Amino acid sequence: MPTYEHPTLFIDGRWVNPAGSGVIDVIDPATEKVIGHVPNGSAADVDAAVHAARGAFDPLISVDERRDRLHLVIDAMEKRLPDIAHLITAEMGAPVRIAETVQTQVPLAVAKGFADALDGFAFEERIGNSLVLREPYGVVGAITPWNYPLYQVVAKVLPAIAAGCTVVLKPSNDAPLSVFAFVEACEEAGLPPGVINIVSGPGQVIGERLASHPDVDFVSFTGSTGVGSRVGELAGQSIKKVALELGGKSANVILDGADLATAVKVGVGNAFLNGGQTCMAWTRMLVPQRHYGEALDQIEAAVARYTVGDPWDPATRIGPSASRSQFNTVRGFIERAAREGARLVTGGAEPVRDRGFFLAPTVFADVDPESELGQEEVFGPVLAVIPYTDADDALRIANGTPYGLSGAVWAADDETAIAFARRVQTGQLDINGGPYNPAAPFGGYKKSGIGRELGRFGLEEFLQTKSLQLRAGA
Repeated sequence: MPTYEHPTLFIDGRWVNPAGSGVIDVIDPATEKVIGHVPNGSAADVDAAVHAARGAFDPLISVDERRDRLHLVIDAMEKRLPDIAHLITAEMGAPVRIAETVQTQVPLAVAKGFADALDGFAFEERIGNSLVLREPYGVVGAITPWNYPLYQVVAKVLPAIAAGCTVVLKPSNDAPLSVFAFVEACEEAGLPPGVINIVSGPGQVIGERLASHPDVDFVSFTGSTGVGSRVGELAGQSIKKVALELGGKSANVILDGADLATAVKVGVGNAFLNGGQTCMAWTRMLVPQRHYGEALDQIEAAVARYTVGDPWDPATRIGPSASRSQFNTVRGFIERAAREGARLVTGGAEPVRDRGFFLAPTVFADVDPESELGQEEVFGPVLAVIPYTDADDALRIANGTPYGLSGAVWAADDETAIAFARRVQTGQLDINGGPYNPAAPFGGYKKSGIGRELGRFGLEEFLQTKSLQLRAGA
């Protein structure tokens, strides 16, 4: 495996040496070997990047110029997708079958969705005697996580460009290589200097400086609820806008009369997608008590098909946890769940391999909805199966966590499922297996976040509104 070296940061249209010292090791979670390095940036690097972004920001940029920039970036990114998929497998362990599809083709669809939204967007409208304008926010600090590195960058940078903003991007230290490759695509696209900048480094330094910087107008963060709270606290000191896409504990609710086999099969696939390292994973499966035993048998059979192994093997469905830290976190959840009385159906906390951060897909039955496993996000291949007595009980359990990001409802017909879904406190729900829509708004209720991403709704987050009161007859 070659090593990937990025000794410089991209600031003001140039690759420059960081003001900070040292490098960050990028670890292959399948082999535990160092496969690359990125700069260990400093607050001074953030200041330089923000200064460049401020200088590049033009509040009167035309829609045509935004459209041109957006399409140039999409075209340049699309050419690099095979290489980016390779980097994602190397740096965070996504199986190659996931890296070449979900990790790269979904971001491409999302990017094209922003282009479609821009084409039909009303940046000006008349309301009575007022002319209402939607203008770019300004300088955006974008802080992205490791689990879907390209998707999360696309979901922030592309709508920012479409809105006319400029960006300072801080990638995760665990999966920065694919993000640097994306910035290289932006360079190839010929964006003006300062429109896109990247500064890697510790969250406590780079992320906190971005969130508190007086010349950053808007911070868009995806990550844990705890860190999101800190970002919001720092941003609030200068009254800047924040968008937070945070944790989830999404419920897959299988109502009585639903197609149990399909709901179980799709639900297991969603829970273990990307090794369970998905904020919108359906990590709680709610099953009618009278079908509980049947459902558990089907779940166990479905999980048996989820091979764990070398992420470069096309047959592998679950690769390693993305880091030693995450590996240890997931093991801790599994061990505590067993001690607290949940019944282990399959899997467990023991490593699958001697080297690498591999865990088997794990299923617990008889999970207390109020327990840690019933309440907290694990971010690993762990599914909690919970029985319920009737629809009201299912609704109580579904709504009974601090989170509200995603989920699913299965019923005998769409009308019944939609009626139930209207009462679920979450930002997005699949109805009887409805497919993913990259133009639909995505975001959370409660502690799952603030704001929306994707399509027109994602574009609107990067715009602020001005109204001009006109004279009669104007």
